[in-house]
Amino acid sequence: MMKEWRGVFIAGFISLALPGIVFGVQSELSMQDTTAIPKDWFLRDPETDKLQGLSVERAYTLLKNRPSRTVIVAVIDTGVDFNHEDLKDVMWANEKEIANNGVDDDKNGYIDDVHGWNFIGGKNGNVKQDTYELTREYVRLKGKYENTDEKKVGNNNTEYEYWMLINDRYTKYKAENETNYTSCTKQLTQYKSFHQNLSDAILLVKSTYKVDNLSPAIVDTIKSSNPKIRFAKYILSVIYENEGKDAPVETIAEELKKIIEHNSEVCNNYKTAIDYGYNPDFNSRTIVGDNYSNLEEKGYGNNDVKGTGPVHGTHVAGIIAANRKNEIGMKGITDNVQLMALRAVPNGDERDKDIANAIRYAVDNGARVINMSFGKDYSPEKEYVDKAVKYAESKGVLLVHGAGNDKDNNDTKPSFPSRFYQNGKEANNWIEVGASSWGADSALVADFSNYGKKTVDFFAPGVKIYSTTPENTYQELDGTSMACPGTAGVAALVMSYFPNLTATQVREILRQSTRKFDNLSVRKPGSKEDINLSELSISGGLVNAYEAVKLALSMKGQRIEK
Repeated sequence: MMKEWRGVFIAGFISLALPGIVFGVQSELSMQDTTAIPKDWFLRDPETDKLQGLSVERAYTLLKNRPSRTVIVAVIDTGVDFNHEDLKDVMWANEKEIANNGVDDDKNGYIDDVHGWNFIGGKNGNVKQDTYELTREYVRLKGKYENTDEKKVGNNNTEYEYWMLINDRYTKYKAENETNYTSCTKQLTQYKSFHQNLSDAILLVKSTYKVDNLSPAIVDTIKSSNPKIRFAKYILSVIYENEGKDAPVETIAEELKKIIEHNSEVCNNYKTAIDYGYNPDFNSRTIVGDNYSNLEEKGYGNNDVKGTGPVHGTHVAGIIAANRKNEIGMKGITDNVQLMALRAVPNGDERDKDIANAIRYAVDNGARVINMSFGKDYSPEKEYVDKAVKYAESKGVLLVHGAGNDKDNNDTKPSFPSRFYQNGKEANNWIEVGASSWGADSALVADFSNYGKKTVDFFAPGVKIYSTTPENTYQELDGTSMACPGTAGVAALVMSYFPNLTATQVREILRQSTRKFDNLSVRKPGSKEDINLSELSISGGLVNAYEAVKLALSMKGQRIEK
């Protein structure tokens, strides 16, 4: 992360005739300098390393010479690069299936499912983009109520009222995205224009006056009738006037280039939202080829568990179980695990049918932990997802879910899937995780993380997490999506060395062994309010592998009460 800088740029340099309006820009580079934070900080120990990590290496000191049992962890996500150098040796392999013979050898309903299954693929390709659940509900209800006279329906028709709500939100969100997209595209054009002019000015002045480094003194001495040189002087003078005489113009040009790249991504996100997310005419299921209304349907999809855009899922997988013995890349949390890849999350909102079937697949094929780093605001087929969660509960499978990155209180604004069934009862095999950072200070809880005194179990490292990405690369990402596999990894570690513990017992061990911070005041996400850390989750603490293992050892042979 580079040092903070603030640049004042001229927006109207597209034309050489008129200087435009002045607007302020502050890049993502103005965030806290984190170069001193080690890449594996999330594995580190709070006591010995002064970083609020998971104490993974310290946990292994308690487990020395203790036998372990292989645990299968299912990763329901965007896809996993199963050939990654740090993952290929820890991938689950379906021993009952003969690869690529076009036969369902194990008779489980899925052909050639060697490393898992892709529920958002079909015979001719894979789903990359999908609509938001809001839009899908809008489309579903529009067919029933588009031409309905509200007066004839009456006030007791709750579905029609829901339709009006969805219609209003859809219209509002679509308009907001279109406005933002237009604004972002315009701003990007301005940035690109100024970056080009600044870069040209630097090169022109250096080459014309045979200097290696620029300074205000050099720029002030420029006298020329050449309009290009005079314009170059003007641009450089603006930089020095606003940034000071020591302003590194070459560095500013490079950092502006990074802003352009960043804003290009933002613009692409807006374009994606308009073209796909909020587009009522887009239907990804034509690729899948299933009968979506048949929630009991099995066998749809394909066996391409990497799919398109597997960055997120590959990153999640590495946190849990990147090879700890090969001395390359990074170390994951667990040392005796197999990763099952289940692709069910597109760029857009995942669908309830796919998530429910992915959970069932994981349970039926031996997973003991299921990682779910995704979420959405609506769940129209929640009943079917609930059945899958209950099925996992009946088979002793632990579900770990990220709380979300919207700074919301999940107690009042639920994120789906949820630990609570439609009848209000709670799944006993569920862990909900918020994201934390490395310092025991007011910024301990990530500023983007959702929270909830009644709904979020605890927090786990989710800021600047270094992990595997496709094609043997590595990257730092933020999110409760990273906190979730950190927790899943700790849970799998405990299950591996204490195989007789039930999913509910493991959940309670992780809850009871969280690190507490006496009266620590933290910044409440989404506000300027400071609040006691204990008020943001059920346990009031951070998950910790060392403390979890220590508690499991002390309770050997004893029942862990809920």
